[in-house]
Amino acid sequence: MALNPWRLQLLCQLESLGTVRAVARAAHVSASSVSQQLAVLEAETGAQLLERTGRRIRLTPAGASLARRARDILDRMAEAEAELGVVAGTPAGVVRIAAFQSAIHSLVVPAIARLRASHPALEVHVDELEPHDSTPALLRGDTDVAVTTTDLLSAPQHRDLHPVPLITDPIVVVAPRGHRIAACERVTLADLAEEDWIFDLPGSAMADLATRLCQQAGFEPRVVCRFTTYLITLQHVEGGASIALLPELAVDRRHGVVVRELAPSVRRRIAAVVRRGSVGRPSVDVVLEGLRGRAADQRRPG
Repeated sequence: MALNPWRLQLLCQLESLGTVRAVARAAHVSASSVSQQLAVLEAETGAQLLERTGRRIRLTPAGASLARRARDILDRMAEAEAELGVVAGTPAGVVRIAAFQSAIHSLVVPAIARLRASHPALEVHVDELEPHDSTPALLRGDTDVAVTTTDLLSAPQHRDLHPVPLITDPIVVVAPRGHRIAACERVTLADLAEEDWIFDLPGSAMADLATRLCQQAGFEPRVVCRFTTYLITLQHVEGGASIALLPELAVDRRHGVVVRELAPSVRRRIAAVVRRGSVGRPSVDVVLEGLRGRAADQRRPG
């Protein structure tokens, strides 16, 4: 019996994503095509892998067992392909990273620059994804490494995923030079209830966190601007029109702004998350080491 890797991937995605429709979106095919391929997989194995409960399809115990085995098989195949691409003992091939904006700027891009010099046969692709999107992408197999915030997600605790801690990042208030917070070591959000704020777009991890923190401090923030790019946010703050709550990693100190931590402190934990089957794959391990090295640089004062 020869099992088709494509169909095994669909089975794994069904266990992770829960619905045929979600699998179809992830695989960029129709739902009927996914159903047909899964039916073929059942015929190939001679086992009932799926069962229908109402309008939903879920994996049987045999299907769940095969999905777990299939993840190992698919990861080993990827590892074998990477090893075949090794040039002169140097890890090679493509590693895909999904990361949120401030992590790309402060961690991912500098790490890639070093890897390009030390491992020229390694190719790293990067996609900007919010934390709540990057881990599902990892489970689907769309990316190899997800740089995410473990505080905001339960997904990194998924049994098939392995988180590698990188850095703890404080949430800070950013204001124009000359703002009254410059006289404080730390600031209390309640004291800023009357300020005009810049937030990220609704639904983003940072916008949700900032809104929640203000509400916990007893006020509804007056949001006058919303930007998706931290560069624009910092330029707007520098101009003196409003203030922002940002992760410290997002703050470029070359801008004319004042940065103060919150009292009490609020921090987010950042990790690089990989599928457990990818641990030990040379190209992925090199990327993880590069990210850890860059995170260590960020932790050093000065």
